Amino acid sequence: MTAVPADLYKLFSDAARQRLLDLRHDLHRHPELSFREERTAERLYEVLADLDPASLERVATTGIVARVAGEDPDAPVVAVRGDIDALPIDEATGLEYSSVNPGVMHACGHDVHATWAVGAAQLLAERPARGDVLVVLQPAEETGRGASAVLDTGVLDEARAIFGGHVDRRFAVGQVVAESGPLAAAADVFSIVLRGSGAHGARPHEGSDPIVGAAAVITALQSIVSRRVSPGTAAVVTVGTINAGSATNVIPETASLSGTLRAMDPDTRQLLHDEVRRIVNQTALAHNLSADITLESGPPPIVNQEEHVAWARQAVSSLLGDEALVPMGTLNMGGEDFAYYLEKLPGCFLRIGAREPGGDVIPAHTPRFYAADNTIFVGAAVLAETARVASAALAGQNRHDT
Repeated sequence: MTAVPADLYKLFSDAARQRLLDLRHDLHRHPELSFREERTAERLYEVLADLDPASLERVATTGIVARVAGEDPDAPVVAVRGDIDALPIDEATGLEYSSVNPGVMHACGHDVHATWAVGAAQLLAERPARGDVLVVLQPAEETGRGASAVLDTGVLDEARAIFGGHVDRRFAVGQVVAESGPLAAAADVFSIVLRGSGAHGARPHEGSDPIVGAAAVITALQSIVSRRVSPGTAAVVTVGTINAGSATNVIPETASLSGTLRAMDPDTRQLLHDEVRRIVNQTALAHNLSADITLESGPPPIVNQEEHVAWARQAVSSLLGDEALVPMGTLNMGGEDFAYYLEKLPGCFLRIGAREPGGDVIPAHTPRFYAADNTIFVGAAVLAETARVASAALAGQNRHDT
């Protein structure tokens, strides 16, 4: 077993540990893409129903919310969230429980997030928080649409705080990042279609080549961060897809590309949008092309507030000791739609170590990524205890206000 402190490990009975491991392996073996998580949702609904929650409902197409009763029905309600969708990647981990769905895998650890949310529900059922806790199993995080879909249902309207976390193999199992300040970037999406005129590959002067124009656009876009953004400001422009052509001797009519824009503050976010439009339009004009540009705003940045991080830090220290709290060490420019929850209510987002002793640091969103099994127990215990700490603190604030 990996680095789970004995006292934390004992929070789970042998049978409970095995159920959670079996659940994680089953979810990993049968990954599903955003808003298509039908089998995943059925499996999660089944295991949550076994805990006999106060209520259990399907929301936002493939999402689930379980209400775990607290000690006091009048105390403030808090929530914990685990996301459930997978990515369109062929798995190459070699795990015994590798994906059986070609071209789809849990390359970001959402199989673990879903499982530790179930584990948190189990721990809260055994030792309740002051008030009720809503356990949210959210679909479609990878598309940035799942959190908004859950919020639109109104299921979280009464919640006073929400907490979540993400596995991270840069940190060992048993380490947790719980700190104030920016923890994830705004992540917006762009798509570009360059329109020219086709020609024979032997006579390019008879057409306007969108492939050459696309190459120029890709190169020019990289000048945004290097020449238009202050060197002290974090930003990333990534072209993730490019598609054009159907034959080696044909210059096509169109070329398309898409990617992401990432920033930590509103001004830089707007600058990226403006510069993409300017560069693409002017570069297209220089190559006798026209350009269709679509910019879609994704999740805003996650910025944890100190007051709410303190609840999580208290929980981590009580379970794992102060030494378990480690700094992020660098800005995380990944996007995370948990940010939509934090726009509506207090809470915080954690990074939870997922690397077994001696294991490699494996980047997420790659074919080899996986999280160590015992991350489940750390995540479940930390989220459950954070919910208890926050619930008690909010109940105390209510008494003071009264």
